[in-house]
Amino acid sequence: MFGLAAYLSSIQARDPAPRSRWEILTYPGVLAVGFHRIAHGLYRADLFLLARIINHFSRFLTAIDIHPGATIGRNLFIDHGFVVIGETSHIGDNVTIYQGATLGGTNPTSGVGGKRHPTIGDNVIISLGAAVLGPISIGDGAKVGANAVVTKDVAPGATVVGIPAKPIPVLVRDDPAFVPYGTPCCDKLDPQTQRYELLKCQLDLLRVRLEAMESETRESETRATGSGEAA
Repeated sequence: MFGLAAYLSSIQARDPAPRSRWEILTYPGVLAVGFHRIAHGLYRADLFLLARIINHFSRFLTAIDIHPGATIGRNLFIDHGFVVIGETSHIGDNVTIYQGATLGGTNPTSGVGGKRHPTIGDNVIISLGAAVLGPISIGDGAKVGANAVVTKDVAPGATVVGIPAKPIPVLVRDDPAFVPYGTPCCDKLDPQTQRYELLKCQLDLLRVRLEAMESETRESETRATGSGEAA
């Protein structure tokens, strides 16, 4: 029971909408994760048909398709439906996935098994409509912007946007607060505004660096003045 309470609290910390934990229990994402725990246990016991039946029932109820073979860590929050998570996906702890995102595989016609889907680190945010494809790794704390298509590894803490997804410079936040949809600069990360947002982020970063350089210069001048007076 304590584990369930901690899980619901983790969702409440990332979503201001629910008024109580009871309300969170009705979320499609919570139901889908619960059904997946059952299906995954059956899958590991080689009861593949039963696992698939649970999977299809869950998809019918929630519009979220999590393959029974996927490995999911603690406190996964799927915000709304139409999310697809492939068979060999591995998801870490405290991951947030928004509506319409896909953790997909590659070479669907090759017939080759093995690791075909992404590995998602801890505290990752995957925004709406994003596609993370292939046996790539998304580092801890990384953020995938809306409608991004990710086909290469993403470094820990990086923010990637675009088709294909590329990292953008972002300001380091002083507070550890959760950033909804993984958009620290603003909420406009669609393809039509990405260049503007990239330039805006770069300008903000340069402004911070300039202020730091000016502060260092003032400190150097103050030390030099103090030394001259002492002499």
